[in-house]
Amino acid sequence: MDVKFKNLTEAESFKKLVSFPTPDIKNILSAERISKCNINAGIGLDYNYSAKPVDEKLLKLFQQLSDEQQSVNKYKEILTGSIMNPGEKRMVLHHYTRGSHNIDLKEGVSDKINLYKEQLERFSEFAEKVHSGIIKGSTGAKIDTAVQIGIGGSDLGPRALYLALKGFLQVNGKKPFINCEFISNVDPDDASDVMSRINPETTLFIVVSKSGTTQETLTNTALVKNLIRSKSKSIDIAKHMIAVTGKGSPMENPTEFSNSFYIDDFIGGRYSSTSAVGGVILSLAFGSEIFKKLLEGAHASDKIALEQDILKNPPLLDALLSIYDRNILKTTTEAILPYSQALSRFPAHLQQLIMESNGKSVNLKGDAIKYETCPAIFGEPGTNGQHSFYQMLHQGTDIVPLKFIGFKESQQLYDIDFEGSTCQQKLNANLSAQITAFAVGQKDNNPNKNFPGGRTSDLLIGKRLLPETLGSLLAHFENRTMFQGFLWNINSFDQEGVQLGKKLANKVLSGKQEDPVLDAFSALFK
Repeated sequence: MDVKFKNLTEAESFKKLVSFPTPDIKNILSAERISKCNINAGIGLDYNYSAKPVDEKLLKLFQQLSDEQQSVNKYKEILTGSIMNPGEKRMVLHHYTRGSHNIDLKEGVSDKINLYKEQLERFSEFAEKVHSGIIKGSTGAKIDTAVQIGIGGSDLGPRALYLALKGFLQVNGKKPFINCEFISNVDPDDASDVMSRINPETTLFIVVSKSGTTQETLTNTALVKNLIRSKSKSIDIAKHMIAVTGKGSPMENPTEFSNSFYIDDFIGGRYSSTSAVGGVILSLAFGSEIFKKLLEGAHASDKIALEQDILKNPPLLDALLSIYDRNILKTTTEAILPYSQALSRFPAHLQQLIMESNGKSVNLKGDAIKYETCPAIFGEPGTNGQHSFYQMLHQGTDIVPLKFIGFKESQQLYDIDFEGSTCQQKLNANLSAQITAFAVGQKDNNPNKNFPGGRTSDLLIGKRLLPETLGSLLAHFENRTMFQGFLWNINSFDQEGVQLGKKLANKVLSGKQEDPVLDAFSALFK
C-alpha cells in the first residue's frame, strides 16, 4: 500500500472543519436520533454517538478527513507487518495476539504470529495443570493464589481485566480457580501489604518484564523473595516463580524461574493485555476458555476497525469525534465514566493506554507540531463519580467530553427490588439521566440551579459484561487510540517520555547526579 503521512492541520478536510459551524446538541438531540446513532462495536457491544454535536454534514467531513489521512490503510499496514513504530524501528503486532487477518504479510511476520499462538497454548496448558494440581508448590501444597509483579502495562491492563471478570464467575456460586494479587509500586508498602495476605507455600509469582531489566519489577521481586525467606525456610523459591519476558532476556533463567512465557518487542506494554502479559494470570484466575473468549471479543472489534465507512467503524468514528473535541472545540480533558463496578480500574488502564500513546508533541518525522494532541484522561465508576466530580462537569467553566460505559444487566445477575425498582434499574436510570442532563441542561432563574447543558458525551453500551464483551471494549479503545495517532500524525507506539525520569532516578541512586537542582530535591529525602 502507498500511504503518506502528513500533519492534521495540513489536511484539506481539517481546514474545512475549522470553519464549519458546530451544531447545538440541545437542538438536534431527539428520540429518533438516539436510536439512529447506534453502531455495532463488537460482541455484545454498541457505540452510540447521539449526544455528540455532529450532523450529517460534519460526518461527511469526518469521512473525508479519515480518507485523507488514510486511517484504515495505515491500520492495514500495521497488519501486514510494516514498520509502524518508526521511533524504535519496530512492527506493531498486538492485534495478532487475538486472531489472524486475511491480509498479505511481510517476510518474517508469520514467525512472530506463530510465537503468540504457541505461547497461548503453552500458558493455557500450564494453567490447566495448576488447576488440576499436577503443578504444585515446592512443599506439595496446591496453588491457590497468583501474584503478578510488574509495572505499567504489565500491571494496569491485566489488573483492570482481572477485576472486570472476577465477578463473572460468581454467578451460581462459582469462584475463580486462583485468587490474584498485583504488586507494581516500588514503594515497599505495596509488596508488604500483598505479602501479608498470602501464603507463599500456595502462591505462584508471575514476574513480568519484557526486557528483564525493569528496575521497579526486579526490586520488588527481590523484596518478595526476602519476605518469603522470612516466612518459611523450606520453600524452594524458584519453583514458585515464573517469568513473562522476552527470549534471551536476563530473566530467562531456569535457576530463578521454574517456567518462562514469551513476548517480543513488537507488542507494546500498554497493548499487551491480550498477550502472555495478561494471558498467564487471567488463565490461571478464570481458565483458558474464558481468556480465549476475551480474545474472541477483541478480534471482533479488530475486524470492525477495518471498515472504511466511519459509520460502520466505531473506534474510528470515536477517534474522529475526539479529534473534533480536542482540535476544534479546544477541550483539554476527557472523562471515562463506566457505570459498572467491575470496571473500577478500567479508567486507570485507559489513562496509560491513551496518554502514554498519544501524549506527544512531535510528528512521525520528529518535527515539532503546533496543534493539540492527547487530552488528560480521568475517570471513576458511576454512581460514585456523581458524588465526586460531576458538579464541575455540569456547571464548571471547562467543557469536558464524557465517555459513558453501561450495561443493561448486572454482571453477577443478583439484584433486589427496593421501592419499586432494582439496583441495576437505578444505576441505568442515573446513567440515562446524566447523559440527558449534561446535553440538555436546565434553565432556572436562580444561577446556582441553572445548568447550561451543551456538555456532550458518547456511550458504549452492552447487554452484560461478559468476557467477549470485555474483549471488544478493550480493543475498541486500543484501536481508537491507534486511529487518533494516525489522524494526528504521531507515533502511538513509543514512550520516550517515560525514560527521562528513569535516567535521573538512576543518577540519584548512583550518587552521580551532578545537577544542583536534582541534588537539592534528593537531599530532601535524606
